[in-house]
Amino acid sequence: MKVTGAARAMRGRTALVAAVLLALTSCGQEPAPAPSTAAPALPRPTGPRPVGVRVLELSDTSRPDPWGPARARELTVSLWYPARSVTAPAARYVTRRESELILRAHHVENVPADLLSRVRVHAGREARPAATTGHGLPLVVLSPGFSLPRTSLTALAEDLASRGYAAAAVDHAYEAVAMSRSDGRVIDCRACHDSPDGRRVATVRAADLSYVRQRLLALSRTDHRGMPRLDPARVAAVGHSIGGAAAFEAVGTDPGFAAGADLDGTLHSAGTTPVTKPFLMLGADRHGKPGADGSWERGWQRLSGWRRWYSVAGTDHVSFTDYGLLSERLGLASATARDASGALDVVRRLVAAFLDDRLRDAPGSGPDTVAGDDARIRRHDP
Repeated sequence: MKVTGAARAMRGRTALVAAVLLALTSCGQEPAPAPSTAAPALPRPTGPRPVGVRVLELSDTSRPDPWGPARARELTVSLWYPARSVTAPAARYVTRRESELILRAHHVENVPADLLSRVRVHAGREARPAATTGHGLPLVVLSPGFSLPRTSLTALAEDLASRGYAAAAVDHAYEAVAMSRSDGRVIDCRACHDSPDGRRVATVRAADLSYVRQRLLALSRTDHRGMPRLDPARVAAVGHSIGGAAAFEAVGTDPGFAAGADLDGTLHSAGTTPVTKPFLMLGADRHGKPGADGSWERGWQRLSGWRRWYSVAGTDHVSFTDYGLLSERLGLASATARDASGALDVVRRLVAAFLDDRLRDAPGSGPDTVAGDDARIRRHDP
């Protein structure tokens, strides 16, 4: 199959993630510092509320899977939310089998197979949701980068939940290197071998995000003990890399989304219809600058509502995920940002400020305030 320009871009960014995983395991040719003997931990959430998480398996029987058409489209979702207490057992970052497959997919050898399964997180597994007021919690649906698991956005999701959001990260079947199902299947990244067109991936994922939005809202109306109550009028789509392109498509095509954000993702889109909902474009140091990616200029012109374009100095493509920070916390040479912890902190603060401003109408706490107080953040108005 012919490799498209979009596929090349996805491959390039997948290779960058592979470089980070290699740094995580100190398998490069250059000697790395001795890693910490303690299990690495994600940064603590910055909000005041304890966090719970539960995993849901969804199947959209109205659509055959584009990569495996013999089955309906399958999605695995981790939903983080404010919890009543922190007494629930700690959740797992990934399973041992998922850790093994993630490392194998990136050709990492001579390391413990359970390396990534030992990452410590802060959410309690299936903790009882905290009581909600009003119409319920605002919901943020998260889509990861191509080949990356939904768990690569855990630090962002936990932080949003601690601030009073429900955050649902989605594994898209055959688009992540390891997606577990309760029947024992572990679905691999079949699409990774097909060199898919980026527009097709973004369109398929946008439909996934819409389906997840609808199903979670329906479940929140019926499963009062296990699910937090969600506000159907306050739902955002946020994605990293190709997930950001999917968020752009979802916000432009599904009126159920009130806002959206793209975290350093090329905007694979064939559409021309104006996107009227608020949208945040947040890019890495190089990719996020005007002129670096023509799709951002085209996307910017389609945004007819509230819009912001920022880039963050000292960051690269994986600064928006957990992997750069984990490399830093293991004490290993990092292929990502100069200050991975600081980079992820900026991303979390900016995304939260955007959502507070657009979904909660919280005066004085918007992204312009955050950007004005941090010299690493550049605002662009092409």
